[in-house]
Amino acid sequence: MRDESLPYNDYGVTMRRRFGGRVQKLSIDAAMSCPNRDGRVARGGCTFCLNEAFSPAYCRESSSIAEQMARGIEFHANRGRTAESYIVYFQAGTNTNAPVDELERLWREALADPRVSGMIVGTRPDCISSEILDLLADLSTCKYVAVEYGIESTYDTTLEHVNRGHGFLDAERAVACTRGRGLDVGAHFILGLPYESREQIIAQMERINALGLTSIKFHQLQIYRSTPMAREWAEYPERFALRGYTAEDYVDLMVDIVRRLDPSVAIERFASQAPRNLLEGSMLGGIKLDRLRAMIVARMRELGAVQGDMATK
Repeated sequence: MRDESLPYNDYGVTMRRRFGGRVQKLSIDAAMSCPNRDGRVARGGCTFCLNEAFSPAYCRESSSIAEQMARGIEFHANRGRTAESYIVYFQAGTNTNAPVDELERLWREALADPRVSGMIVGTRPDCISSEILDLLADLSTCKYVAVEYGIESTYDTTLEHVNRGHGFLDAERAVACTRGRGLDVGAHFILGLPYESREQIIAQMERINALGLTSIKFHQLQIYRSTPMAREWAEYPERFALRGYTAEDYVDLMVDIVRRLDPSVAIERFASQAPRNLLEGSMLGGIKLDRLRAMIVARMRELGAVQGDMATK
């Protein structure tokens, strides 16, 4: 249910309602490789990927789950982020890319802490199985469990171009199977990938709505140093339709997206923010995410728009 004070369905509000207070995510690096790098699917990985950009400083893969959780709680407390409970977020790498008994050991360790209300497992649509989903469903009988899939685009031509290693059909199957276990399902998508026009980005919303997601993250394309996409960014700038976008341009794009998004889907993020020392280029410049969110809300209010008011029925 949307908070009527906001023109969109906010993920943070949804989680506070679910848990009766503020919950804080604790990112965990479980030291799992990616099947798109280790040869299980392919080698080389996605052309845009730099794994170190996705984990907070307190995550060290050499540390135990409990140690990372303790550092994460301290990290947030030092920044005034108090919480009634915590959600453990297995974020870096592909967090189902291990034997099921190893996954069970890690996940049970995380959920054993009484301060933890649940966990979110980040993975790929082509790295899930009935056995893993059965385990997650079993764990969800005691605490909250959700799965978050990196889908990135609904276009197979784009997924192939960025060496993603899976197609959109894999995503449709993975989401459907996960929903079938009664688990919440999140997904994230990158806006501005090569060869995708503004019109094509917006046209994806019908297929995204059909997935039946619980939550969604949108990321603007960020170009990480020393990646294949950084070379493409330098050599073929004409492939990136959103390359010259200002914050105002991005706000208008995001408003068009949100208005076409099923209102039942909670929006967790409108954009992402990586350390500047890792970036070769990015849309939005140095605008803070809170400021961007405020601009999107203001623009929607100016238009009298709300999430889903232009969604295909």
